[in-house]
Amino acid sequence: MTVKTKKPTPTADGSDDDPLLLRQPTMSDGAAVYKLIQACPPLDLNSNYVYLLLCTHFASTCIVAHQNHQLVGFISAYQHPEKQNTLFVWQVAVHESMRGRGLAQYMLEHLLKRSTLEHIKFIETTVDPENHASRRLFQKLAQQHQTELVELDFFQSEHFVKPQVEPLLRIGPLRTHLL
Repeated sequence: MTVKTKKPTPTADGSDDDPLLLRQPTMSDGAAVYKLIQACPPLDLNSNYVYLLLCTHFASTCIVAHQNHQLVGFISAYQHPEKQNTLFVWQVAVHESMRGRGLAQYMLEHLLKRSTLEHIKFIETTVDPENHASRRLFQKLAQQHQTELVELDFFQSEHFVKPQVEPLLRIGPLRTHLL
């Protein structure tokens, strides 16, 4: 389902003639998603094939945002295979022209409103401690739902090729009626 909306804010040139379109991704979005992730460091760039799989096999738990016929946002997520009430958010990407406008939060809220995800009570994600924008996004989500955000040790330096850590953020239980 495609939803046309005027939120969060107009395009960078000030026009709002072309509304923001939020929808489930399709196979035809795979290459554009790859290019968006490539333009959004420090996100890890996966293969184009991975994004094609996300846009097809995992489309029901992912979302794209288009404006002016351009992909401006993408969230990849999947239902945790061992915790059916948990959505794991893998990557959140927002085109530089749309940053600072609340698009990531808006996409996440829209994704959680899908009837196929109404059973979701927890969000999990891993976020580099230095990725302040992503941390703020998930803190705001927890505040909006009047719930807690718990940070747990998860991926440690020894798990990666290059030393880094990715703690697990767990938000919930979600109160979907607050969206």
